[in-house]
Amino acid sequence: MSLQTTIYLVVGITFALYIGIAIWSRAKSTSDFYVAGGNVHPITNGMATAAGWMSAASFISMAGMISFMGYGGSVFLMGWTGGFVLLAMFLAPYLRKFGKFTVPQFIRDRFYSKSASAVAVICLLVASLTYIVGQMTGVGVAFSRFLGVSSSNGIFIGMAVVFAYAVFGGMKGITYAQVAQYVVLIMAYTIPAIFISLQLTGNPIPQLGLGSKMVGSSTELLARLNQIVTDLGFNEYTTTGTGSKLNMVLFTLSLMIGTAGLPHVIMRFFTVSTVSAARKSALWALVFIALLYTTAPAVAAMARYNLHTTVNSGIEQSADIFAEESSLKGDERPDWMKRWENTGLLAWEDKNNDGRIQYYNDETEDASVLASASEAGWEGNELTVNNDIIVLANPEIAMLPNWIIALVAAGGLAAALSTAGGLLMAISSAISHDLVKNIFAPKITDKQELLVGKIAMALSVVFAGWLGLNPPGFAAGTVALAFGIAASTLFPALMLGIFSIKMNKYGAISGMLTGLFITLFYVFAHKGIFFIQGTQYTDAFGGPNFFFGISPEAFGAVGAFVNFIVAIVVSKFTKDPPLEVQELVQAVRIPRTAKAKGTE
Repeated sequence: MSLQTTIYLVVGITFALYIGIAIWSRAKSTSDFYVAGGNVHPITNGMATAAGWMSAASFISMAGMISFMGYGGSVFLMGWTGGFVLLAMFLAPYLRKFGKFTVPQFIRDRFYSKSASAVAVICLLVASLTYIVGQMTGVGVAFSRFLGVSSSNGIFIGMAVVFAYAVFGGMKGITYAQVAQYVVLIMAYTIPAIFISLQLTGNPIPQLGLGSKMVGSSTELLARLNQIVTDLGFNEYTTTGTGSKLNMVLFTLSLMIGTAGLPHVIMRFFTVSTVSAARKSALWALVFIALLYTTAPAVAAMARYNLHTTVNSGIEQSADIFAEESSLKGDERPDWMKRWENTGLLAWEDKNNDGRIQYYNDETEDASVLASASEAGWEGNELTVNNDIIVLANPEIAMLPNWIIALVAAGGLAAALSTAGGLLMAISSAISHDLVKNIFAPKITDKQELLVGKIAMALSVVFAGWLGLNPPGFAAGTVALAFGIAASTLFPALMLGIFSIKMNKYGAISGMLTGLFITLFYVFAHKGIFFIQGTQYTDAFGGPNFFFGISPEAFGAVGAFVNFIVAIVVSKFTKDPPLEVQELVQAVRIPRTAKAKGTE
């Protein structure tokens, strides 16, 4: 069976599975639509949470970023997994005990204000829509490469599949579809990693293979990779950082608290029956996520090694990495390179017309590398590789069987669609439940609300598809921006709402608006969206990363800090919350056992 036929078969089976689940679990009530009936098992919910969380960014992009950033890519591992620890300890149990459907509904009741709820909806929509851009464009990329259709048509197909299981099934359909998607994506991620680890190190466990000696060699994989990349002028793989130490710390923190503040993740903890189940769900989600996240560094390093040894085909035989026989002839490049060239994510330009591919860092500060390259007749780097192809192309680079390549295609699509479904649920519920039901039309029946929810979901699918087809310039590929917005707006409001009895509506509203404004301002200014008499704000304030060298992706932590300060200061100078609200906060924070013993 040909590769293309195998891909069609595997992807078609998985899509049929998702749609079949939607038909089986069709939402018949608002409880089914918003919280899957409120009785999802913690293990099931943990698996669905993991799938909804591990987006195209985790499956497709993360290993690619680590692959080219090296050690600096650890911020994603620490930040994204650390966020679930915050969720399990500080948010999930208390939000479940509060007993509401959505984050804006918690904000409305805790801060006794429809205005606070409306601000939360705005923050939720900005974060979710920014995040969903990456998912839909990821769907388009995967379809264009593996199914032979245009990126636009791929997005339309993705929209149709999400529409089927999200609109009809609601949270119930999304939950069980995400369980299936988790199984698909984790198999698609780990099976190729096991095969490649065996190829390179003889160790079937990728996490251990990363630090093992290579087959037929006394050199460890990471040591050999370090030698190759530094010889070619790239930064040493195991010591590369992410800007200053301050930026790295803030980047990690922004990802952590952004994770804990993402509404589509928090909503999952409203689907279980008890506070204990919410806590267990978070822990199970962390276990399921760890399976992929501990594998990602191995996938990144092994893919980077295979890429270099493919392009620099004689690297293991020649002592001189710049010798002619060390570089691959262009007309002999493997089929996988030609296939990825069609997507525009990989490109070769023969700058010195020698018919060979020269892949090195021509912007390195190492003069000896540049001198050696020049002496060999190299006239600049000729290969452009997009980070996002690393995971998807990994089994092709390693020449694994067709069924594994097809499985990876299905896994990449499952990752993007599972997160898109969760985000669409968060957007739909914010519109139907928090805006229509709780603000504009509080007297509508449950049946009418369910209809409004499905209409909102359908419109959200269409709008998400449109964003995927026409991604905003400032948001395209910037998933970290969504985390920054969630970190600087919703996370402080949730934390203060749970742990500060005296926090009032004025402080919460002021904090969320301030956090949203300064985060968007910094990101937009950095991207050159704003101008002062023809001069970009970035230049006016002193160039890129103008605030203490902090990158836009890390600025969410700064926005969160400002949110906390503004909220606390404003609440100090305004009226305390009503007594019943203060008592509600105390009740939410006291364990059930304490109540039973009369220790309130």
